[in-house]
Order: sequence, then structure tokens, then C-alpha cells
Amino acid sequence: MYRIYKIGLGRVTSRQSSVLNKIIFKNSDFSDLRCFFSTSTSLSNLDKLVPKKGEFPSRHIGPRDHDQSAMLDLLGFKSLEELSHKVVPERIYLKSPLNIEEAMGERDLIRRIRKIAEKNLIWRTYIGMGYHNCCVPHTIMRNIFENPGWTTQYTPYQPEVAQGRLESLLNYQTMVTDLTGLQVANASLLDEGTAAAEGLGLCHRQNKRKKLFVSHLVHPQTLSVVQTRADSLGLSVDVGDVQKANFTSREYAGVLFQYPDTEGNIIDYSELVQKAHEDGTLTVCATDLLALTLLRPPSEFDVDIAIGTSQRFGVPLGYGGPHAGFFACRQSLVRLMPGRMIGLTRDADGFNAYRLALQTREQHIRRDKATSNICTAQALLANISAMYAVYHGPKGLKDIATKIHNLTLLLNEGIKQAGHTVTNNLFFDTIRVIPTLSKSEILSRCSQKEINLRYIPDGSIGISLDETTNENDVQDLLWIFGSDTPIQEIADNNDILVNSISKSSFKRTSPYLTHPVFNTHHSETSIVRYMKSLENKDISLVHSMIPLGSCTMKLNSTTEMMPCSLPHFTDIHPFVPKDQALGYNQLFTELERDLCEVTGYDKISFQPNSGAQ
Repeated sequence: MYRIYKIGLGRVTSRQSSVLNKIIFKNSDFSDLRCFFSTSTSLSNLDKLVPKKGEFPSRHIGPRDHDQSAMLDLLGFKSLEELSHKVVPERIYLKSPLNIEEAMGERDLIRRIRKIAEKNLIWRTYIGMGYHNCCVPHTIMRNIFENPGWTTQYTPYQPEVAQGRLESLLNYQTMVTDLTGLQVANASLLDEGTAAAEGLGLCHRQNKRKKLFVSHLVHPQTLSVVQTRADSLGLSVDVGDVQKANFTSREYAGVLFQYPDTEGNIIDYSELVQKAHEDGTLTVCATDLLALTLLRPPSEFDVDIAIGTSQRFGVPLGYGGPHAGFFACRQSLVRLMPGRMIGLTRDADGFNAYRLALQTREQHIRRDKATSNICTAQALLANISAMYAVYHGPKGLKDIATKIHNLTLLLNEGIKQAGHTVTNNLFFDTIRVIPTLSKSEILSRCSQKEINLRYIPDGSIGISLDETTNENDVQDLLWIFGSDTPIQEIADNNDILVNSISKSSFKRTSPYLTHPVFNTHHSETSIVRYMKSLENKDISLVHSMIPLGSCTMKLNSTTEMMPCSLPHFTDIHPFVPKDQALGYNQLFTELERDLCEVTGYDKISFQPNSGAQ
């Protein structure tokens, strides 16, 4: 029997390929290269009577036995093995079977993947750090996330067969520009860390300076990505309190700060931005789109660039991804922006038409003049976030943000009444607590309630609430900190709103999401019709084959896609303890082992590298 082994990597929900970025060779010559063909042992009588694999390969890939025979006859060969011996040099032909698990049928696969998924523990997680649970509207989950009419299209290089997605991505750009207050945005980037690195890279390209300043209160993973990217570009990074930064030396290309910061503080950066601009330093603000429904937008601080993630707009946690990062900036910097940008024009008949004003692969075409070498745009996730904003509209988003903020105000008051210190003066959804209880006591109480908190190295604790949080969750959090006071009593006996954003100078007064598309489709019937109308304007694999080759053109079966929306995969925060993510770790270990076996290499990297999405 003859087998062909095919490698397919990546989180298929985003059509993002996780390719082998770094390969360590066993030898310097090519004598150890392996072919993906091997001859297995002959089938037993039981295997012949009761096939284990069923019809999945032929149904998924297409050719059946008689199709293969017809093609082999045309080529003049009797078997696939004879063909492979003819075309593959003997010195690299694999002589023995690969040491990987036997194939299994679809039902067995789903049964096994569910068992693996259940090894991931779904605790209530309030770690934050840019990752938040959210309520994915079922209509968006079913009609976009799980719909091949949205997941199988090719990158929209041909606008005439991609008007649906282009319109949705333009909605995404409009959502970002409205909430940040800046003039232009792309659609989109890999994640928040990448967007921050791209923002500081733009600063360097603009003024050619070799130093960057980053606030010590940005998310730790963002700082890590920025430092890695800066090192590769030959730039140095100073980390510290941005309010105390000295810009008079005129040596910094850009400065990055978080609003609200990683500990939840809301700070006025107007003076900082003014000082930076006097020195010729550009400013990059990492921000939270949901918070900006209540907070003054970064544009009112006169920032040059705003970046972040749109994950909490309807995209599951997924153990850290995939999520769409956003990037917005001044109109004067548009030529230096990374990634793709959607524009509106008119066709030959004078009708409105959408097109790629900046193509993702334009970065490749520019070669040495490229603004970025990372063009991944996470289009599917950007479309989900855009549709989330369309479905809720400005009022719905503000209502969600207000509920989260009010619950955080109640939590803040209850924790302070229990004798602990909260360091934040003003916050949106995150507070930093200096507890009077020991860490071991808090950990024990958290374990009893199956709750995860953020444990900061200085001994303080971070708590971030989200769209899924309710009054009972806050009551459990208060119990963890030793308070038995009912949340109703806290609400009745205290003027909670006196410390709210609405009573501060940070209250947002500017309008957002005023376009009719964000103020029309708020019923399920209307949003389904809108999503279907956009889907029908595109060419995807549900309509025909797409005669273009790319790493994004993986043919993913329904069986492969189904696990992507299992709660035990979608609802896991990336920073939970490893013993709560044993299912994910098993997948990583098995995939790494099998890929090393198939390729013959020692190690592989899961770093995503696609440039076409």
C-alpha cells in the first residue's frame, strides 16, 4: 500500500498557516532529506474486512481509486509506488515507514480530539493583560466562524470577486478609526504585540533615529515582542516611567505607552505627547477598543499612532490567538503603514466599489523599500470583530462597557472595605490590589472557586473583568479577598458612580460608529441577511475551485474545522497555569514530534509567518 503524507499547519479558523520558520538541519548535505512516501506493511485480512480510515481521504482530497488508476494508466505506470520510484531519487527515498500514529476515521478523530480538549480546564479567568473572555454572538459564530463561505476565500487581490469581504474589512477600518479618533487604519495585523512593534518601526522609518522608549506599564508580552523586533533592526529600547522620560536629547524615534495601562490605570498623556513632539519623537498608544466607548480617544491626546487588539470584539481567547491586531495613524503617515488597507472607489459604470488601496503583498513587491516584513492581517478575525460592532452598534457596545465598568467599581469598593489596598485612582475594567491576606490563602480560595487571577511579581494582584462577568462572579471574587458583604449591600450603601469614568475628565463626548451600517443590523434576522449578502458577493470554495497557489489555500475539511469552536479550546486564556492547558500542550508535543519525524529535522518552530492574509 502506498501513502502520501501531507503537512498542514496553523489555526485553521483564521486560514493562518503556522509554517516552519526555523529549521535545524541534521547534516549539511542533502543525503538525509526524506521523501514523504513510504511503503507500509501489507494489510491484514481484518483491515481488509473492516477498513479503519473509511472514505475520508478520497472525500476530502477528491481522487478515488479508479481516478488514480486512470491517471497512472495515462502516465504509463502501474502503481503510485512505481511512479514515486521513477521521480524521486533513490538516495533520498525513504526506505522504512514513518514512526507516526496510524490514521483513524472521522468519528474516531472527533472522539479523540474531544478527549484531548477536555484536558484543558475552563476556570473563570480574570488575568487580563490584553486577553478577555467575551460573548461571541451565536449568529456570528454559526454564520462566519463556522461557515466555509467566509473561511475559504482567497486573499482579495481580485476585488470584483471579493466585494463582500472588502466591505466587511472596510467596516473594520471604520470601527477602528471612529473609536481611536485617528484618520486612517489598516485591516489588520497579527496581534497587539506585532502592532506595537510595527508602530515603533514606523517611527524609526519616519525620523531615522535609533532609540525607542517604552513604558514599563505596557503588557509584558508586548514589551517582549518590541524588544525582539528592535534587536533585529539594530534599535535600542529604554524601558521606564514615560512621565519621567527626558526627550530633550532628540534621540528617541518613538515612545510607546498603554491607555489604560497593564495595571488598569487611566492617565492623561497630553503633556507627555506634547514634550515628545517638541523633540520630534512620534507617539504610539496601545489601547482597548471597548474602553474607548467610554474614554476620550487617543486622538484627543494628539497621538500619532494607536494600536491594539480587537479580540474582545467577539473573538474567543483560543489560548492566545488568533486575534486581529489593529493599527491606526495620522493621514500624513499613511504611506509608511504596514499591512493591507481597503479603499472605496467607483467602477466603470460609476457605482461604488471596494478595492485594496494597499495590498498585503505590496510589501513583498517593494522589497528593500517595504514598510514591513510581517503582513499577516488575520482577515477572518477582523471580519468577526467588525460584524460584532455592526451587530451591537454604538449603544450596544457602550452598554457592554458600562456594565463591565460598573461591576469593577463594585469590586473595587468591596475589596477596599475588606481592608485591602487598591492602587488605582481611575480605571475601566482592571484594578491592582495589594492584599492583606497571604498569597497562599488567596491561591487556596481561588482554587476552591476555580478562578484565575494575575499575580504580579511585586506581590500585588491584578483583576480584570470582562463581558462574561456577572454579579455572582464579583461576589465570589470578594469572598476570595475575605469579604462576605453582599454585592447588593455594597451597591445600596455607597455612591459607586462617584469614581466612575463618567464623572471624570476622561469621559468620552465625541460620537463614534455613526455610519448607517453600525446602526441598522441589530436584530438577528437583519444581521444574518447582511452577512449572507456579503458572503454571496465573494468567490470561495463553496462556489468553485480557486486556481491560485498559496500557503493560505489549505483545503480544510469540516472535521478539521469543528474542534476550533469547542469551548475547551476557545475559552482558555494564554496565561493560565500549564496544568489547566494540558490538552493544548499535548497537541503541541504531538505535532512537533510528528513534523520532526516527517521532515527529518531536529526541531521546528510554530511561529506564524504567512504574508498573504
